Amino acid sequence: MFSPSQADVRRFFCAVHAKQQAGEAMEAIEVLAGQWIAEHPEYHAALSDVDAALAQLGQPGDGAQENPFLHLSMHLSVSEQCSIDQPPGIRQAVELLAARRGDLHQAHHEVMECLGRMVWESQRSGRPPDGQAYIDQVRRRATQD
Repeated sequence: MFSPSQADVRRFFCAVHAKQQAGEAMEAIEVLAGQWIAEHPEYHAALSDVDAALAQLGQPGDGAQENPFLHLSMHLSVSEQCSIDQPPGIRQAVELLAARRGDLHQAHHEVMECLGRMVWESQRSGRPPDGQAYIDQVRRRATQD
């Protein structure tokens, strides 16, 4: 199983951004990452300097800004979960939420909150992630006004 380091993740997103800017050919996963990068122009400066991105590894954040690399990684995770429908039912739940919101990007951000909560609860409790609770939380959001 592929388990990239934080540095690998930062290099990946910076390289995708550079390829986009240069109009270079990309692999399928890079195209998908590039689509999410395009949705977040506020991250372009951070993605333009791989050396600065790597130098910030291990530095405490000030809490005022999101980590663009984590944020984009979560977008990719949700996209991948939907593409393979794992956990089972996530694709339908995300599609329902996106239809309800009228915006896939907004829906992703809500799903990412649910995903983050599931991971946090798993780490806190020492139990495996609860995929069903995650899907249920996404579905609740899709059915609320």
